[in-house]
Amino acid sequence: MNGDLTFLDLVLEPLQYEFVVRALTTTIIASVLCAVLSCWLVLVGWSLMGDAVSHAVLPGVVLAYVIGIPFAIGALVFGLIAVVAIGAISTTSRVKEDAAIGIVFSTLFALGLVLISVTPSQTDLNHIIFGNILGVSTTDLAQIGGLAAIGLVLLLVKRRDLTLYAFDPIHCHALGISTRRLQALLLGMLALTAVVSLQVVGVILVVAMLIIPGATAYLLTDRFSRMLLIAPAISATCAVVGIYVSYWIDAASGGLVVVAQGVSFFVVYLLGPRHGLLAKLTSSARRTGTSPATAEGSEPVVAVGESTPSTLTAESATQHQGEGEGWRDTRPF
Repeated sequence: MNGDLTFLDLVLEPLQYEFVVRALTTTIIASVLCAVLSCWLVLVGWSLMGDAVSHAVLPGVVLAYVIGIPFAIGALVFGLIAVVAIGAISTTSRVKEDAAIGIVFSTLFALGLVLISVTPSQTDLNHIIFGNILGVSTTDLAQIGGLAAIGLVLLLVKRRDLTLYAFDPIHCHALGISTRRLQALLLGMLALTAVVSLQVVGVILVVAMLIIPGATAYLLTDRFSRMLLIAPAISATCAVVGIYVSYWIDAASGGLVVVAQGVSFFVVYLLGPRHGLLAKLTSSARRTGTSPATAEGSEPVVAVGESTPSTLTAESATQHQGEGEGWRDTRPF
């Protein structure tokens, strides 16, 4: 790298190449979709399920390529197969759900690897595993943009129902909202998002983009409406940083995007203003140094503004007062 380059040169030079512009646009689109979905996955506790579905769609994508149908169809079919298999194993045997998830997703992922090895192709199907963001064509960009737009519209239209389901599925069912349909919607969105992200980071790293942005935003706010803004902002920023760094150091673009997201999470984990590790240690030391020991039978001393891990759930769940009422403080718009 020329040491005389200015900051403006560092920013503008990569944009002279069309493949970098397409890669940057595609990565931002996929990152935003994954980040929005990750907000619900983190709250519902579907991190491991996201890992399972993102790996299980591999054979579906390969078969869709062989047959000549859209990747989304094959991914959706095998995503549903994985979920049904996990549910059947966990409910009809002594095997617990986490073990069933590991069995199903590893088996289907291995099947996908076998199919890749025996499928004749003029293109390198290994890109499905590791991603090939710099090889995105204009057609690929249009397809990814269309699928992402469909996913974002569905999530935003059903955001209130999904939020209520994430906070209190029993209350959601009592209001007459089908929790099974919402689960199916989330699973379908997982499969769709996996397809969108395959070109960016590949099957192996999709789960990182589905979990890290939501987890990072969760440490920064107690309002779900803010999570839906913070997570995509962080994810898009990391996408830009990852692509630029990969250009200048000639390293894997998808991997650097995920590394940037991981670094952002650990920075927030350590330095977050309310839920960061240092903030908690400082608050605990302040209470210990300035507050007398709690007397027997007296109320415990809690610092102003301190919240428990269930603050987000309790605050947001109580704001849905009945059927037909909207969310108040948690409305994203």
